[in-house]
Amino acid sequence: MRVPSATAATLCFTLWQAGATLGAQAPTRAAAMMTPLTADQIQSVTSMIAGRDAPMWHPDGTRLAFLGSMGGPIGLWEVDRDGGLPRQLIADLSLTGVGSTASQNPRWSPAGDVVAYVSSKGGAPEIWLWSAQTRRDIPLTSLGGRINSMNWSPDGRRMAFAADRYGSEDIYVVELSSGAVTRLTSHAGHEVFPTWTPDGRFVLFDRLDDRWIDHEVMAVPVDGSSAPRLIVRDTGFFDYRGGVAFGYADVAPDGKRVLFRSQRSGWLNYWTVPLASGTPTPVAPEQAEQSEASWSPDGRQLAFVSNRNGTLRLFVVSSDGGPPRALVSPTDGVVSKPVWSPDGSRISYMMGTTTAAADLFIVEVASGRSTQVTHSMPAAISPGALITPRKVTYPSTDGFTINAYLYEPRGVRQGERVPALVWVHGGPTSQFMDTYQAQVQFFAQRGYAVLLPNIRGSSGYGRAFEDANNGCWGHCDLKDIVAGAEYLKSLPYVNGGKLGIHGVSYGGCMTMSAIVNAPGLFQAAIPESGYGDWVKFHEWNDELQHTKLLAYEFGAFPDSAAVYRRNSPIYNVRRVTTPTYLMHGEGARTPWRPGQASVPASLDFARALDAEYKIFRYKAYPGETYYVTSRANVREKLGDMLGFFDQFLKDNVSDAPSASSRSRE
Repeated sequence: MRVPSATAATLCFTLWQAGATLGAQAPTRAAAMMTPLTADQIQSVTSMIAGRDAPMWHPDGTRLAFLGSMGGPIGLWEVDRDGGLPRQLIADLSLTGVGSTASQNPRWSPAGDVVAYVSSKGGAPEIWLWSAQTRRDIPLTSLGGRINSMNWSPDGRRMAFAADRYGSEDIYVVELSSGAVTRLTSHAGHEVFPTWTPDGRFVLFDRLDDRWIDHEVMAVPVDGSSAPRLIVRDTGFFDYRGGVAFGYADVAPDGKRVLFRSQRSGWLNYWTVPLASGTPTPVAPEQAEQSEASWSPDGRQLAFVSNRNGTLRLFVVSSDGGPPRALVSPTDGVVSKPVWSPDGSRISYMMGTTTAAADLFIVEVASGRSTQVTHSMPAAISPGALITPRKVTYPSTDGFTINAYLYEPRGVRQGERVPALVWVHGGPTSQFMDTYQAQVQFFAQRGYAVLLPNIRGSSGYGRAFEDANNGCWGHCDLKDIVAGAEYLKSLPYVNGGKLGIHGVSYGGCMTMSAIVNAPGLFQAAIPESGYGDWVKFHEWNDELQHTKLLAYEFGAFPDSAAVYRRNSPIYNVRRVTTPTYLMHGEGARTPWRPGQASVPASLDFARALDAEYKIFRYKAYPGETYYVTSRANVREKLGDMLGFFDQFLKDNVSDAPSASSRSRE
């Protein structure tokens, strides 16, 4: 059978029925298990607050605004500081087709009368202004390129922003009264994330080198009277998202110091440096990764988030140094997006757990007392309906200890052995944290043990661990997947002969590599939105960030072509013994980027498997990018996955010992 060229085609070598419905249970365990939640119920556990932008305080301190969909397009909503029903401010803040660095960047003006935000609803991404008086919005800019970061001037008369109108990211300023735009920089480097000095005379920004590894915090006068001046240089901090991880360099309220994020200690920590330039000083050094730091309004304190093995806590520390104080310290949870109230007495933040959607909270800085402001958990999900994972560790090769989350199915009978899945995160520079994993819950509730490992190359464990898979994707980091499979086999309730593997994006890449480079270890595999051919990748890739990532991890192409080929499992699919289901989104186009093409990676891998007569299925879901995200398609996808895993992992087929050993040779 040959794979048709249409990416919306679905291939099935075998039709299946048992277990394909979303409510299906393993027939031998139905009586012992709690009725599993449906896919729709599991997906309903979602935060009412959307996007990566933090909720923002109104300058009067009485309410906060946030991005949310509430079942429709992403809009801007507000809620009183003491809680209550959210109210819609702006119905549609659409932002599409600008890559994963995109942000709406909603910002109240200093006077609290206007909200500025980025939207592509009029075509290309532009800055829009919404008036609190007229309740209407209009575009402020018309540059026809991308805008990825911006900030109000202290007097509210101008905005500084980064845009790529002329082929590289530069810093601009726009006057609100006239709409006149001035380009302040024209360097060949990637110049992003502008902030202002408190006196409004200078704009600071991050200038990345061509590799996106070294950063220079620069200051440029708003009147253009002189060239940008270097404040501090930071080296060795690869920023895959084009400056997002480094972020804004924040000037202290007194205008004397600049706060910036750095890996110079081997860990992502915060440092300050005099605005006039000088020697950087660490804020609260620790062997943990810090994020989202900011000055208090009076400049006397700093707030930051600390990540220790996937649990994220909120700390405050004196700006003059000293030990930090834990302000919000969950044992299971992720604190994110902290923002000081205008008077500095409170900090708003988001927090979710492994069994709860993220909601908005406010903590009193003096007392540490927190109040929940929004309530996203659906009433139909009863307490205890979701499975809380255990944090575990297991040894791997090369001296590594791997941290992981283990989801254990309920109702396992004495002597019963259940199938298990290894679930691989994307990135690869990313991390499983104490967050709600809807799709993992779906399978754990249907009788699967699921392991989520933070393999070498993951973030959150220091730079050395993060770089430990450079140049050896699908080989050295695969050792941690293999060790994870062996860990699952050691559990008395796991059937070691019925293991599956799944992942999205880099998780899909790893799944492809696992079935090629560890043949026979898994009995079913579902690579989702993965890439199996890094050589051919360069023929159709239209994302600069991907090119920068591969150059950092593998070396520049084609100089390091041998590395790219070695890390591409597609060239060795003859080794595959695992039944495989390739899936992805069919590749929706963006109107203002007509050159975009659908990603052919999964289809190419399917064709390679087909040429070797391997057992596989293939499906592309309509109305998506390369990734499957809509609720309807995720519901369908979960049914497809369950049917496939059930067929190959809950069957009565097993290998004789000699056959099992031969499959691993």
